[in-house]
Amino acid sequence: MQWLYLAIAIGGEVLGTSALKMSNGFSRPYALAAVVAGYSCAFYFLSLALRTMPIGIAYAVWSGTGVVLISLIGWIFYRERLGASALVGMALIVIGVVILNVCTRRGVPG
Repeated sequence: MQWLYLAIAIGGEVLGTSALKMSNGFSRPYALAAVVAGYSCAFYFLSLALRTMPIGIAYAVWSGTGVVLISLIGWIFYRERLGASALVGMALIVIGVVILNVCTRRGVPG
């Protein structure tokens, strides 16, 4: 259940950040409402995931996945350019989150 809560938290964060771009400096009320709803959802479900997950793991997955998803949304919907260094950086984030999760589950000391 903790991973479901974390996935919902990530979705809320991605929604909130995407709406933040659309809000045009908080000048669009519907986008502003989506920002508030998205971040409220994100923090609520992150708090539920943190009941049973280590904070380092939860935050690494939450923030790392959010960075990658938001970058992809910016690339697809806003035509923002992702250069080679950005792609390498995102790959390193994903690799880091995977290593952190695998080592933690196997009890490998960090």
